[in-house]
Amino acid sequence: MATAKKIKVTLVKGLTATRKDHRETVRGLGLKRMNHTVEVEDTPSIRGMINKVGYLLKVAE
Repeated sequence: MATAKKIKVTLVKGLTATRKDHRETVRGLGLKRMNHTVEVEDTPSIRGMINKVGYLLKVAE
């Protein structure tokens, strides 16, 4: 079984003036504060979440 591809996602902008559903999406990605980085699997659902709040994130493959 091949290992799943990982993506590094970093929160680079604050969540103070964002929509509630965008804040919930960032939390769903596992990000807690500015400059926090997590590694997530590259799945279509994760890609959709990243596309939704991409203006808040920095993504490294």
